[in-house]
Amino acid sequence: MAELVQMEGIDKRFPGVHALKSVSFDLRAGEVHALMGENGAGKSTLMKILSGVYHPDDGRILIDGAEVALPTPRAAQELGIGIIHQELALMRDLTVAQNIFIGREPRLSFGRLDEDRLNADAAAIFTAMHIPMDPRTPVEGLTIARQQMVEIAKALSHRSRVLIMDEPTAALNDAEIAELFTIIRKLKAEGVGIIYISHKMDEIKRISDRVTVMRDGAYVGTVEAADTPISKIISMMVGRELTDEVAAIPDLSGAEIALEVSHLSRGHELKDISFSLKKGEILGFAGLMGAGRTELARAIFGAEPADHCEIRIHGKPVQIRTPADAVREGIGYLSEDRKHFGLALGMDVRANIAMASLPRYADRLGRINEAELGRVAQDYIQTLSIRTPGDAQEVRLLSGGNQQKVVVAKWLLRDCDILIFDEPTRGIDVGAKAEIYRLLNELAASGKAIIVISSELPEVLRLSQRIAVMCEGRLTGILPGGASQEDIMALATKREGMAAE
Repeated sequence: MAELVQMEGIDKRFPGVHALKSVSFDLRAGEVHALMGENGAGKSTLMKILSGVYHPDDGRILIDGAEVALPTPRAAQELGIGIIHQELALMRDLTVAQNIFIGREPRLSFGRLDEDRLNADAAAIFTAMHIPMDPRTPVEGLTIARQQMVEIAKALSHRSRVLIMDEPTAALNDAEIAELFTIIRKLKAEGVGIIYISHKMDEIKRISDRVTVMRDGAYVGTVEAADTPISKIISMMVGRELTDEVAAIPDLSGAEIALEVSHLSRGHELKDISFSLKKGEILGFAGLMGAGRTELARAIFGAEPADHCEIRIHGKPVQIRTPADAVREGIGYLSEDRKHFGLALGMDVRANIAMASLPRYADRLGRINEAELGRVAQDYIQTLSIRTPGDAQEVRLLSGGNQQKVVVAKWLLRDCDILIFDEPTRGIDVGAKAEIYRLLNELAASGKAIIVISSELPEVLRLSQRIAVMCEGRLTGILPGGASQEDIMALATKREGMAAE
């Protein structure tokens, strides 16, 4: 196979960070080349250089054997390089079709926008992807998974010869991943070179031809995917062997009920949902995209208040109309969309960790004890292994996984009794994921009541004492932690009015 891309000796520095250290990488026509490494290893930075977002401090890039300059993303697109970023970059006020063809809109006479053709062209892309999507839908009304599909469609619309996919399946369920892989194989057969960044080992083995591993901004090695055990790839990534420990299931038969939700309903999204959560329990929520899990979490937290709901915390009836009410009642919520709902990207790590707990560090005049905040922030940076030059680093400069850890630290510092984690390991590497699992189990063992929402069934099964399954806004059943994936999928597809088998 001919080499489409060669990156040689790429070096890049940011303030306080040597992000890339003379890294080399190549991509062949008609292959899927996986790029792997822990969060902060430099994968996304390297790909942003290839897509014209960042400029290298040193090194060179060749396309079809000829050295090129990539001063802007448009220059990269004109050379046939498309990228699907890990952090979504859509314009939320525009429609799906407008986002896909932004800057390339079809026009009628006198420069008028051809809305019919715009929507038809977008619909054709979704038809080819086998995804039902109305191109006229505003992006702000879409879930993270649906927004991810729009990003994929946008990249495919450029007919790219080189397609970079940075965590494309982070918010997709198994059926959607299968559809995406079908698209990838079709593109591969047409000679498109695909760079695939993912922390999901099973995906890498299923879809990639070669795997290149980076660690701490440096190149570690390239191996054939088919011939290399997953354990070897993980060892290359983290520089050590990882043990896959599963926590013992505790006996919660006599535990106090920390949270009781009764008859929660909201419009057509949530329909008469009732469940309870005990102290020391991890209750997993599973379901297909659109099942209503995130909507349920946001309703409990007061971000999108329910039309009707009875909530008891430690047996006491409470009214939660806003997130401030929820926090006051001891509920913390880690959103699936950390960029918009979890972080202040322009502020530093210390401020983000402290933002939910600031009154605790203020005197009677409202003056903040910055020294104490700095000490606390450093404690959580070490505890969660947050890769940052220091607590004064702006959060926007951290990798996606390290941003996620900052959100976790924020709610740990608040010391909430009830924690809702929506996709807690989205975009997090295997080493950090193991740390998050350990942390969740330790929190539960200390008496915290935890809800975990995850699109990854193995993750739900590994963490949960019980598993609540949703379908189309309804709670279709609650299973014990030892249930099978087949049991979960049976309930996840049990639509209203279906007869029990």
